[in-house]
Amino acid sequence: MSEPVLLVIDIGNSNVSIGIFDYVDGTGELAQHWRLSTHREQTSDELAITLRSLFQGEDRRVDEVTDVILSSVVPPLLPIWERVSTKLFDRAPLVVGPGIRTGMPVRYENPREVGADRIVNAVAAFDMYGGPIVCVDFGTATTFDCVSKDGEYLGGVIFPGIHISMEALFERASKLHRVEIARPKTVIGRTTTGALQSGLLYGYAGLVDAMVERIRGELAGEARCIATGGLAGRIANESSAIERVEPFLTLEGLRILFEKNRSERGEAPRKER
Repeated sequence: MSEPVLLVIDIGNSNVSIGIFDYVDGTGELAQHWRLSTHREQTSDELAITLRSLFQGEDRRVDEVTDVILSSVVPPLLPIWERVSTKLFDRAPLVVGPGIRTGMPVRYENPREVGADRIVNAVAAFDMYGGPIVCVDFGTATTFDCVSKDGEYLGGVIFPGIHISMEALFERASKLHRVEIARPKTVIGRTTTGALQSGLLYGYAGLVDAMVERIRGELAGEARCIATGGLAGRIANESSAIERVEPFLTLEGLRILFEKNRSERGEAPRKER
């Protein structure tokens, strides 16, 4: 039996992250990755065309893909991406949600309330570093996901994301303007741009440090802290709590979940080409 080629898809509120894992001797390695803007009005035909173009740009063929796994926090887009998987790869995707094997007990009062991406990140973080661990994801929302030393998902914190906060401020304050999220020359801003950059960068770094300190106070032992998401690198440079940045944490988490469920999933029939 040939080695699998796994396509992983994470549908977020702002972006869709996509990766291809090639397997050699049973070990999956991330070979290609892309990030698309999330458009709720796109059809499955439009997305299929986009995916084909991405594959062709990397000299890959869609008929190489043997399995697909996806997670989504945008419910209307889930059936659309499921149709894309069926059209392009002749296979229904494995969807992260109730009933999927994670190997991680969820201690949320209502486990169905936890976003799929948060479970995916928690599984990946624990697999990579063990526990206790805190994973900070800088996405549309800034989330803190906490895993115990025994590998239990305990819950976490949700905070408005940096871009969301910035847009809300600019919409309500007519004299303030959009700025690049970059390191200002001084913490004390001597221009409006500098003051905004200081608040966004150092303010969020301070938020992370304060929250992680409080979380560590509730966990037994010194929890490690890792970060992911588009702005993770910039915030990590100013944070004393963040130890590592894992830019592809969610994609790796999807790979891990695929492997945990592969034996039960079996081989689906594929059409002749």
